[in-house]
Amino acid sequence: MRKKLFFLVALLLFSPPVFPKDADIQKPVVAGSFYPAESVLLSGQIMNYLNAAKPDPVNGEIIAIISPHAGYIYSGPVAAYGYKEISGRRYDTVVIIGISHQHIFDGVAYLEKDFYRTPLGDVPIDLEFTRKLARAEKDTLCKNPQAYEDEHSAEVEIPFLQMSLKDFKIVVLLMGRQDYATSIKLARGLVKVIKGEGRKVLIVASTDLSHYYKYDDAVAKDRVTVSELLNFDAERFAEAAAAGECELCGPGPVTTALIAGKDLGADKVQILKYANSGDTAGDKSRVVGYASAVIYKSKEEGTMLDPGQKKELLNIARKTVESYVKNAKVPEFKVTNPGLLGQEGAFVTLNENGRLRGCIGNIIGTQPLWMTVRDMAVESSTKDPRFEPVRPDELKDIKIEISVLSQPKRVQDINEIKVGTHGVIVKRGFYGGVYLPQVATENGWSREQFLTSLCAEKSGLPADAWKDKKTELYTFTAQVFGE
Repeated sequence: MRKKLFFLVALLLFSPPVFPKDADIQKPVVAGSFYPAESVLLSGQIMNYLNAAKPDPVNGEIIAIISPHAGYIYSGPVAAYGYKEISGRRYDTVVIIGISHQHIFDGVAYLEKDFYRTPLGDVPIDLEFTRKLARAEKDTLCKNPQAYEDEHSAEVEIPFLQMSLKDFKIVVLLMGRQDYATSIKLARGLVKVIKGEGRKVLIVASTDLSHYYKYDDAVAKDRVTVSELLNFDAERFAEAAAAGECELCGPGPVTTALIAGKDLGADKVQILKYANSGDTAGDKSRVVGYASAVIYKSKEEGTMLDPGQKKELLNIARKTVESYVKNAKVPEFKVTNPGLLGQEGAFVTLNENGRLRGCIGNIIGTQPLWMTVRDMAVESSTKDPRFEPVRPDELKDIKIEISVLSQPKRVQDINEIKVGTHGVIVKRGFYGGVYLPQVATENGWSREQFLTSLCAEKSGLPADAWKDKKTELYTFTAQVFGE
């Protein structure tokens, strides 16, 4: 009976409304292939994905989301995390930034039509916003109807929006060549129009991650991309993508969202879900990676390092690792920046070609932050018991990541733990261990998987020790940044 009622409601909600006969409508090109062409089947499929998604709450104002764009059976379960997170929030306009898979062109194509049709109905296009943006960046934006004739990257986001938001319009953009300069110009135009409009605007950056690697290789490659996203450094992200260190098909939309997000007040990136087609569709021999993430303005209080302070700490870590590995000497530094003199905990992580090469840190700061980073650079490069010491010939392939930690806080309920935001310390008797926040994200773990691995693999405890009331759990946050 409930299923019959659902189908009846779905038919009433998603029957295409009647618009003027002369309305200019963009018709869908992948309905029936990437997702069902029937409204009831489509709404039911998306609803199932949304119901299954359990993202950790985002404590702040979501300015942009990063969402995959493959066929729904592959990427839908991951995309649902971002759309579940924005459900119930109010946005007047949603700017969807896709890419052109079929056509190569300079600049960004904009869609100047009245409505975009999907099986769930016709969504109004915000022509006023679109035209203002085109005027603001007239050398970058262009009319290119051909780019939309066979392109799915923006289209597949729209049904999810229809199931998650009410009373909104869309702006639909497709990037041609995805160079950093184009991302800067597009972001600049978006920020100008958004600030001038005085309306609530959401940016959707459409992208998949690595393509067609074996499962384990894909996870390793995507771990690097996710780590760079968490750094929230658009220029560095664009450089890593251009150099092939990060692999994704939509670096332009993501870079644009990072730039615009920061200019609009965002200060954090949170990964809601990572998986690949091997997880969702089953075939692990040749997979595509997907991530759902949000760029948001945090409501959490706390001191954040500025770009100059981050750069100085990375320089200290880099020089220390190179000097100690080559000469067994710790270099001298003269540090006067007040933000680096406080006693804060920190970890230094070394990655070599996308794989962990060393990671050691102090949870509680007992000396100035820069000294902790210096000392942990030595420890992670030469004294991590899981690895042989780093050799001089490896230094060129080592990338350094630093995590600056907040003070740990005891938790009584595991639901207080936000995957991707909180690191966790577990203690029971003489046993204990710690995982940084990014460990769960990089492995695509749920909260339970995160805690189980922490107990079994890091703490010498039974895998389910986290369920025991005698086990102490502490959370902390980390500001993560890297080279």
